[in-house]
This record gives sequence, C-alpha cells and structure tokens, in this order.
Amino acid sequence: MAAATFWLALGMLVMGTKTTKAITVDTVTVGDAGNLSDSTGQGAVSYDYNIGITEVNIYQYTAFLNAVAASDPFGLYNPAMATDANIRGITRSGLSGSFTYSVMGSGYRPVTYVSWFDAARFANWMANGQPTGAQENTTTENGAYSLFGATSGVGFTKNAINPNTGTATTWWIPSEDEWYKAAYYDPSASGPVGDYWLFPTRSDDVPGNFIGPQPNHANHRSWATGLYSVTGEPNYSPSDNYLSDGGAFTGSASYYGTFDQGGNVGEWTDTAFGSAREVRGGNWAFDELPMQSDFSMLRDPTFENSELGFRLATVPEPSVVLLLVMAGAAHGLKRRQRSRE
Repeated sequence: MAAATFWLALGMLVMGTKTTKAITVDTVTVGDAGNLSDSTGQGAVSYDYNIGITEVNIYQYTAFLNAVAASDPFGLYNPAMATDANIRGITRSGLSGSFTYSVMGSGYRPVTYVSWFDAARFANWMANGQPTGAQENTTTENGAYSLFGATSGVGFTKNAINPNTGTATTWWIPSEDEWYKAAYYDPSASGPVGDYWLFPTRSDDVPGNFIGPQPNHANHRSWATGLYSVTGEPNYSPSDNYLSDGGAFTGSASYYGTFDQGGNVGEWTDTAFGSAREVRGGNWAFDELPMQSDFSMLRDPTFENSELGFRLATVPEPSVVLLLVMAGAAHGLKRRQRSRE
C-alpha cells in the first residue's frame, strides 16, 4: 500500500469524515537519514521522509477546490488560473456558495497562482483525509498548520501532531532542507564530489531544455539559445502555454526520483526568513541560474504568480504491522468515544 493511500485512509478512519473521490499524490522515499549538509550548510536531514515526485498539479488542486471552495473566503482560487494563457488550467462556475471548478487543458501541469497559505491549506486538507465542506478547522484551517483564518504573516510552523487526528502530521510543505536534499543530494558511487549536484537533474553542467528522455534537461528559457522550452521560440507570447506536464523530462530525475525540481515552476518551502518564505527551483520564464543549488529566492507568503507552485512532503510508507496497529488503535478510539456518548 502506498504511503499516500494509507495515510488518507487512516485520517478518514480517525475522523469519521465523508470524502469525495480521493486524489493520489505519488511520492518517493528520501532515505539516507543523517546525511551531512553541503558547503552552503543546507541539505542535512536526520530522518527519512517522502516527497512528491512532481509538483501538485491542476487535477489535484481542482479536486481540492471542489471539495472545500463552494464558497471561497480565503481565496484558494485566483481568477488568473483561468485568464492567464501562459498557465491557465482551472475555471470557476456558479455563485459563491455553489462554486464548481473544472480543468482546462492538461491537468498534469503544475498549479500556479498559489500563495504559501494556499499550499498550507492544501496540506491541511491532505493531512485531514481530503474532507468535503466549508473552509474550517477540520478541512483547511487546522491540521498540518494551525491557520485559523490567517492570510498573512510567517508565524506558522508545521504541527508535529495533527490536532484533528491526534496522530503525527502526515502531509506538509517541505522545509528547505527537505526540498534541497531531494533535489541535489546523491550519495551513489557515480555521484558528485561532496554528494551534491549543482542542478537537480543529477548534473553539474547547465541543463538543456528539450522535453523528452534525454538526461539533464528542464523547462526553462535557455541562456545559450534564448528559446523557451515548451514553445521552442525565442519570443515571449502572452497567448502561449509555457507549462510542461509533471515528469515530462523523463531522463532528468533527481537521485531519489523527483522531477521538475528544476524549472517548470518555482516551489514554496516551509522555511521562513524574516517576513518571507524561501522559494526554490527556477521556472519556465527564466534561465538556468535559479535552478542551481546555491540560488534561492524570498517571497512574501501571500505572493502569487504564473511561475510559482508547490509540492508536498509526507511520512515514509509504513510497514503492514504499523498499519494494522494504528488502524486498530483508531478503531478502539472510536469505540471508546461511542461508549461515552
């Protein structure tokens, strides 16, 4: 059983929550716990964890909106998701209280125009078992992060224990170290000196930008040729799509098997610096420089644009024994609760 499927099932068992059809976020395990950082002081992680193979995509975010945004008091939907032709992928219909959302074009492209708070609410929804209902504490406002209606600020850290389930938090926005390790670390015999690559495509050489199976390529605008990856043209067009499907650069995975940690869209991390959050990974509109391990950006957590999305981290896949023990404990909890009613 995949980690994603197990933890969603456990969350629904503990909470007794009715859900819509569950989405799946495919992940890979980032092992080698206790690795050292590189010369920048980043990348050391003392535990195993899983991370999304690709960025959260349009299909997944549309399911989220349909589950919790019939009314949308916290602005999880940005109208530019439908009107910005460079990335558009989600349209909204109806009136507040009965909004519905539909996918436009390929839903495997990453979602954009999402703030850090949108990403945190998506993480809460996942950690709570993908419930359906208003944006409240059991759906989007508590769980991985205790937001309680907040739409600004950086004083929000991942909860070790999800208050809604009483178990360890199962989905979250990766810290910069978690993100960095998944992207650049490679302890294999063929890995780089110091165990970290310069680019998340397992290379110290500048990536190309042709979609396909060739190694060391990513969705960005090439410094050498000036060409955009998706269109193959040197001139920007406000009417063209520039996003590639997650994992389209099939020969350019990181050591652990993630895709698009370089290019396509930049990604929020959980790491705060001053009044901002760290963003990593480069994007479709810029050259290869932002993809490098020694480059990061700071963004206000309310920032949204066509070049920024996110991926999630989660717990490693549990053993069958742990599955049975935890599921049994959850069932016992429900029985004890009923006996007191």
